[in-house]
Amino acid sequence: MRGTLRRGFERHDALRPGFARAVFATFLVAEVHPFSDGNGRVARALANAELSAAGQQRLMIPIVYRDDYLQALLAMSGLASPQALIKVLDRAQEWTSGVDWSSLASAQADLERTNALLTPTEAEERGVILRSVGELAG
Repeated sequence: MRGTLRRGFERHDALRPGFARAVFATFLVAEVHPFSDGNGRVARALANAELSAAGQQRLMIPIVYRDDYLQALLAMSGLASPQALIKVLDRAQEWTSGVDWSSLASAQADLERTNALLTPTEAEERGVILRSVGELAG
């Protein structure tokens, strides 16, 4: 595992700083699964560290978007196809950028309005999807 991570981070370091490294770090930790618990949280923390270091918008994976995120990781793992993971993380970053995080009340309102707090099952039952704040304003 250590050798795989070492080689993985060598490839990671060769990528352009920011989003490309964030996507790769997310996949690397999720795929190698070095911890008994918390691999997803560590993967997303590394992604956000990469984004922050490059002065880019951090990202969150809303509850309603969790299945899309997991399916994208599976596609990358099983099919070696990065397009779905890139698309999901790009959408998550875009969604995150639209939320007003300036106060708990404003963030809570945006999370509710965008369906972010619904489980994927609840969203399917209601026939709704993750919406961005910009989509709601337009």
